[in-house]
Amino acid sequence: MKKFFILTIGVLLFSCNNDDDVNRNNPYLIDPMVNMQLDLSLPQYNPLNFPGNSLLLNSQGIKGIVVYNIDNNQYVALDLTDPNHVPNDCSRMTIEGIEAMCPCPNENNKYNIITGQHVTQPNLYPMQRYRAERNGNVISISN
Repeated sequence: MKKFFILTIGVLLFSCNNDDDVNRNNPYLIDPMVNMQLDLSLPQYNPLNFPGNSLLLNSQGIKGIVVYNIDNNQYVALDLTDPNHVPNDCSRMTIEGIEAMCPCPNENNKYNIITGQHVTQPNLYPMQRYRAERNGNVISISN
């Protein structure tokens, strides 16, 4: 029984994968403290009641956060700073549909806001992701 317990703990420890590993290795980004609650009954968060809608939040993250409703049960929250260069005056991305685009001159970086991946070059750093969990009528966003 003791061997089984030790084996089980070992398997659990080595099989756990931290989704943030890619972002932790990104030399351009910091890991700002993010902790917010979005009450979906409030009018300013109403767009998040409908799948396919997103909302920009300027108060937290590096350059703000985009929250996207996938299916009323799954939400994603991503930082709006372009993860493939140092944050600067033009690195806050704009959103069109499900794509985030960097407005910096000579930049063609586009990311899918559902996956966070670069649209044409998946080997580049993905957008910085935060936890987004819905509990009742409240979405909690944190890191």
